[in-house]
Amino acid sequence: MTNKITYTQQGDYFLPDLKLPEQPKVEIGIWGKRHLRYIEKYHRIRYTNLLTSCTLTAYLADIDEEATEMFNRLVKQLARKEGVTEHLKGEDQLLWVKRMNNIRNRAEEIVNNELIYE
Repeated sequence: MTNKITYTQQGDYFLPDLKLPEQPKVEIGIWGKRHLRYIEKYHRIRYTNLLTSCTLTAYLADIDEEATEMFNRLVKQLARKEGVTEHLKGEDQLLWVKRMNNIRNRAEEIVNNELIYE
């Protein structure tokens, strides 16, 4: 098996035409995108290793899925623990919205601290 390397001239230099294999087309959600921005800025070596090994997309998809599941689980647990129910929603929608927003914000902070910005 021979690997034929092609080159492109850029000014006075010939640069190899390098191309990474195609990565699977996977939709990355908000959690995966946040983590991507974080590792691009603060963990350049990890980002480069994932990118060059063609595992970045799968890694981000896993992070996104895990974070989504964790967020949903935390919201349900906190709402149950604090008595934020459909009954409360029927009685006082404004109070229900206020409490759910508080719960969602806390759950988001937990997910960010434990998965996204680690």
